[in-house]
Amino acid sequence: MANGLDGVIAADTVLSHVDGVAGRLIIRGKALAEISGRWSFEDVVILLFDGFFTGLPAGEDLVSAIGGARCEVFERINSSLERLAQLPIYDGVRAGLAMIPDGEGLNDALCLLAAPAVLTAALLRHRAGSAPIAPDAAAAHAADMLRMTGHTDTDGLIARALDSYLVTVSDHGLNASTFAARVVASTHAGLTSSVLAGMSALKGPLHGGAPGPVVEMLDEIAREGSARPWLEREVRAGGRLMGFGHRIYKTRDPRADALKAAVERLRALPAIVERLAFAEQVENEALAVLRREKPGRRLDTNVEFFTALLLEAAGFPPEAFTCLFAAGRVVGWIAHAREQREGGRLIRPQSRYIGPIENIAA
Repeated sequence: MANGLDGVIAADTVLSHVDGVAGRLIIRGKALAEISGRWSFEDVVILLFDGFFTGLPAGEDLVSAIGGARCEVFERINSSLERLAQLPIYDGVRAGLAMIPDGEGLNDALCLLAAPAVLTAALLRHRAGSAPIAPDAAAAHAADMLRMTGHTDTDGLIARALDSYLVTVSDHGLNASTFAARVVASTHAGLTSSVLAGMSALKGPLHGGAPGPVVEMLDEIAREGSARPWLEREVRAGGRLMGFGHRIYKTRDPRADALKAAVERLRALPAIVERLAFAEQVENEALAVLRREKPGRRLDTNVEFFTALLLEAAGFPPEAFTCLFAAGRVVGWIAHAREQREGGRLIRPQSRYIGPIENIAA
């Protein structure tokens, strides 16, 4: 038995490959470094959806199709925002996703692709006491996410950084949420059911929930005034430094490099220069402390560290970070669900019974 299914191959896939030893992420034949910051989120939708849906548009037609789906989702959930907003934002987004019809077609997929962005923006507006902003069907997905939250992005720098984020987190092998989505898809449930399974797996802090604590860590260090004593105290007490180390990668997480490049481009924004410089100092100190205190382990910067910096710079509160992760990963969940539905069997592993068997009649 492999506890936690470590090393167990549970599916054949054309969608992504995580090479933890070499520190590489391949998304449908493309190294992450080739596409992050160079391809748009819509480009990656085409890459991951290709062959799984008939009539998939390309170029500006896909931008319009996803924009139309945002408008459709907005109309579907607008009358329910008052009730959804009574929940924590993650739970509100998940409940809103459940309102999307549980179909298998392209329009169902595009609505599910659009829903986390629309719901997150609308619920953030509601929490701030402001009216929701309807989507712009002609806008690119990342830019419209920002516009729907009311953020000002006159030069497009933040939209491009957010777009890079969505691309970077779009797919990542058979992680917990993607596996959950494939298990549900293997029963021949619809796409909404699979996406809800993936979304639910994100709620646990071991998958998808770490970017928020990165902000808390940075704030605590800033209040203390010196990074090294805080970091040393945390590590020696057995605590985990948020944003460092990964279960799969034995070297630096390639997504960290992709997002660091996106964050670096935000240094042109005067309002966040000081925060980025401080975070860079913390990163360097943390890596030095980890090398010294845990010499037998390779604990490098992971995707959550720069995710936190990027999403914070974009004006999103930490409680929304998991929803934004879902806005990028949903394209992978959908593609994996379609791949499992078309070529896989019902996922039904065995368990090993270790309970009592005495005094049970034959």
